[in-house]
Amino acid sequence: MTQVLDVSRRSFLKSSAAAAGAFTLGFSVPFTAAEAQSATPEVNAWVVIKPDDTVVVRIARSEMGQGTLTGLAQLVAEELEADWSKVTWEYPTPGQNVARNRVWKNFSTGGSRGIRESHQYVREGGAAARMMLVEAAAKEWGVPAAECKAAKGVITHAASGRSTTYGKVASAAAKLEPPKEVKLKAASDWTIAGKPLKRLDTVDKLSGKQIYGADFKLPGMLNAAIKDCPVFGGKVASFDVGKIEKMPGVKKVVKVGESAVAVVADMWWQAKTALDALPITWDEGPNAKASSETIAAMLKEGLTAEQAFVGNQAGDAKGAIAGAVKKVEATYSYPFQNHACMEPMNATALWTAEKCEVWCPTQNGEAAFAATVEASGHPAPKCEVYKIHLGGGFGRRGMTDYVRQAVAIAKQMPGTPVKLLWSREEDMLHGRYHPITMAKMSAGLDKDGNVVGLHMRLSGQSILASVNPQGLQSGKDPVVFQGLNPDGPEGHFGYEIPNILIDHAMRNSHVPAGFWRGVNLNHNAIYVECFMDELAQAAGVDPLEFRRRMMKNHPKHLAVLEAAAKGIGWGTKAPDGIFRGLCQTMGFGSYVAAGAEVSVKKDGSVKIHRIVAATNPGHVVNPDQVAAQVEGSFVYGLSAMLYQECTVKGGRIVEENFDSYQPLRMDEMPKVESILMPSDDFWGGVGEPTIAVAAPAVLNAIFAATGKRVRSLPLRNADLRRA
Repeated sequence: MTQVLDVSRRSFLKSSAAAAGAFTLGFSVPFTAAEAQSATPEVNAWVVIKPDDTVVVRIARSEMGQGTLTGLAQLVAEELEADWSKVTWEYPTPGQNVARNRVWKNFSTGGSRGIRESHQYVREGGAAARMMLVEAAAKEWGVPAAECKAAKGVITHAASGRSTTYGKVASAAAKLEPPKEVKLKAASDWTIAGKPLKRLDTVDKLSGKQIYGADFKLPGMLNAAIKDCPVFGGKVASFDVGKIEKMPGVKKVVKVGESAVAVVADMWWQAKTALDALPITWDEGPNAKASSETIAAMLKEGLTAEQAFVGNQAGDAKGAIAGAVKKVEATYSYPFQNHACMEPMNATALWTAEKCEVWCPTQNGEAAFAATVEASGHPAPKCEVYKIHLGGGFGRRGMTDYVRQAVAIAKQMPGTPVKLLWSREEDMLHGRYHPITMAKMSAGLDKDGNVVGLHMRLSGQSILASVNPQGLQSGKDPVVFQGLNPDGPEGHFGYEIPNILIDHAMRNSHVPAGFWRGVNLNHNAIYVECFMDELAQAAGVDPLEFRRRMMKNHPKHLAVLEAAAKGIGWGTKAPDGIFRGLCQTMGFGSYVAAGAEVSVKKDGSVKIHRIVAATNPGHVVNPDQVAAQVEGSFVYGLSAMLYQECTVKGGRIVEENFDSYQPLRMDEMPKVESILMPSDDFWGGVGEPTIAVAAPAVLNAIFAATGKRVRSLPLRNADLRRA
């Protein structure tokens, strides 16, 4: 039975909030006769083949530098038996996805899910297309399809010596009924997937052909700059249009929602200049009293609060700690952090009484589409979103605030395309920040130095409470417990401790939280892995050996830890002045570990010389891309560890640009060695897991060098000077 979706505006907005997994759809794609007989027929939703044998693979996920586009194309091309030199790609639109019963399924690109959640159905799409192409050739020749073989875009019938290409039979294949069952290759038989092939988007990026949202232009387009109330929760009280309406290029000044003002002009710089000159009075509200100090006090209270949500519990942790021979306690903290994408938030919108179209870089095309439908006032069939490559995402572009703003502005300029581009300052002041948290770690050791009990109390923000309250489970945010779960694929705790309690006192500030690359796994790994080193010291046991004692029932965790330890030279003499640290964790479906080498000068300055990372993501679709993701995640993670925090004063974020929110410089980047350990028995993520082991490996090495524990980040605030 074919499911037909009701795409009225009300029903779409309601259904768009549902989980992506709520839809189960086959590969039978509705298309018109004209489409089936066109010069570039769609064989199925995933594969379009042109007469010149060019293969166009449809990619529903977003590309933001992580390589998902190429990886997914490799998976489709593998099952299709395509000629990789003739493979290219295109984005379908979320509007088309809705109109076609969500045939491309999930458009969301976050949580390192681009490949691990879609590998099955995109491979099936490639395999189904291959079977249809072979069947079309066999019908033309009057032979059984089983006697025909496809390889590198060519179909052959050995018995008769005949052959043809995909481009010649694509039109006929498009008219066939898709197969009801397809068989997929084993990873051991891959010839395209699993190989370090060059990325499909590199040439366009190097040549300047690739267009990002900030570059996008339409005929007659105007440009908008925007200012939102600098205090979250505040509103616009008033503004004086007369002061700027005659400035060069200015077309209109508009209020956007209750809290923002935008200037629309011919050129963006004209819009920004006028906006900076516009007198605006803000009603900042009660949140203007908030500061970093008041937020820290709220979190500190949560460390000892009676009420907390339990994420992992076994035995009697508090009792075991109370009766232990030795007790160890430590309190850690982690700040707000901004995504700081190189390309600030932007979107271009064109609104008319009949239709609303948006062109934007987004990590979630369906969410951007839902935001467009809601903000435009049009039903879903009269809206469309066109995805553009992202100039950085890191979780920030999974939000839709900038899309809603663009549509709201365009709606006040009907018939005229308007590009909204945030300034760097607007981007820094109105992020959806990495959640601020604290952790009180308590453990008990027996006379032999074994951990008999562990209590980890988290206090801090819930991302889901900020972005998706419907996702809370009886008030609890499961995302908080990444890397701490008793089991499951998203990040289970890698140590066997007889008595354990990991709980969370939710303390939400007025500063909105969001999904930031690595999410909660980042600070959870720091808390656990640095505390493990503290426990090893208290037990008088080597940190690697101390961990091994508790990892016998966690072989995949242990395997990556052992590999990282071996790679960094653990147990051998380090060069003079060099000190080492280790850590491991599991998150986003993958097992990761790192070993770091650092030196610390007498003045307290830190040099990170080398990091060895071991990763088991189950399957590796493109080894070069995985290695690049590991290296890139360390740039991001080390930047956060060394320098980055967002502080609050008078209710507003203090850091407005890269002069106060510093990224890692090229000369500070350590040598990275990536060890890939695919076990080919599961599908894990790649873009985010390894970021979590960057900081704890370095922090543990710093302790080895200085004897000083760093429990509060960023490192720039720590005094590591030697007397």
